[in-house]
Formats: sequence, structure tokens, C-alpha cells
Amino acid sequence: MLQKTTKDPANAHGYEVQSKIGETRFGVLKNWEWYDDPKRILFSMARYKFVSKMFNGRRNVLEVGCGDGFNAPVVRQTVQSLTIADFDPVFIEDAKSRMRDRWPYEAIVVDVLRDDFPGRYDGIYSLDMLEHIPQEQEHIVIEKMVKALTPDGAVIIGMPSLESQEFASLPSKLGHINCKTAPDFEALMKRYFDNVFMFSMNDEMVHTGYHKMAHYIIALCCQKKA
Repeated sequence: MLQKTTKDPANAHGYEVQSKIGETRFGVLKNWEWYDDPKRILFSMARYKFVSKMFNGRRNVLEVGCGDGFNAPVVRQTVQSLTIADFDPVFIEDAKSRMRDRWPYEAIVVDVLRDDFPGRYDGIYSLDMLEHIPQEQEHIVIEKMVKALTPDGAVIIGMPSLESQEFASLPSKLGHINCKTAPDFEALMKRYFDNVFMFSMNDEMVHTGYHKMAHYIIALCCQKKA
């Protein structure tokens, strides 16, 4: 006979919650990552945790290029309102279908090369998206973020470093057409912001170490130029 709860009473709450809300499933992208290379889930979540800490208490936050939105609750935990946006309707519908009432967000379809963002935000972040945009079009994306940002707002953008591409898989290399070195990334963002703070990342660790040895780089930007 199947048990109706766990053998250890200390674990019974988890069983009760699952019985109430159902099982949580991965998103379209995260399901593939878990199958292909499970540790990548940890790297991705660490990036979103960094955003959640930096944007703690922000009123209205936007994610640009959210993919399946699986990590959105990590950020939603610390901000008052979250909108996630992607150009692929499949990802947006998937994100909506998995949203829980405890961490609600708005999920919208936005093509960053054609569409403006629908609101004004005091925090905008984009992880693993800009490297997919052709260099000659990257200004379109960044200018739209700046336009949608409130005067007191901040932007966080993360991407794989150019140096890391030597070790990237073939599928990644095909999609990553605009990776940058940290100095080049910083110079780009300083065209739009007076203050740009650069971080390095290896696996789950975000740090301020030597950028040429970083697999991933993050720019935290504030005080947009007039």
C-alpha cells in the first residue's frame, strides 16, 4: 500500500505542499539543461541570485530575454513587481503555465529588435541574451533598455566572456555571435551610463577577480546619461 505521507514526520510538510500545489516541472530550456548538463542549472541560478540581491527592494523590474522564465521566482522573491519578456511565444506560454501564486509575475512577448518595452522600470536585467544579438544591432537593445529605465534605475547585463568561447560547445559557439572581453563590455556600457561596475563569474561564484580567467562577465550599470 502506498504511503500517504513520509516516514519521518520532519519531512511531512514537503509531502503536504506537493499534494496541495502539485509537482513543479522544469521549463523547456531547463528541462534540456538538466538532461544535457545538470550542473548548468546551478550556474544559471547563481546569476539570478546575484540579480535578486542587487535589485532587492526594487519596485518594478523587467527581465529582457527570459527564455522559459524558470528562474524568475528567484528574482521575484526580492522585488515588488516583475515582468519577464522574450521574443519566443513558446517560452512565454511555458512560463505562464508554471507560475505559482506565491511568486506571480507578468510574462510578455517582446521582440527587442522591433518592439518597445511597455512600461518604466527601476531595474532591468538581461542574462545570456546580448551575445545572441549581432554587434551592429546591440545598440538597439541597450537604447531601449535605457529608454524604459527610470532616472534612479539600474541595469544588469551578463554574458559569456569572449575568452570562454575557446572552451564552448559547438551549439553555444553557433549562437554566441557577440561575446566580449570585460574591457570592451565596460566601454560599451559607459556610452550609456556614468557608473558601470564589472564582475567576473566562474561556475556559481560571482567575484571581482581577473577578467581574462572568467567564464562569464556581468555589468551593473546605473545613472544613465542624459
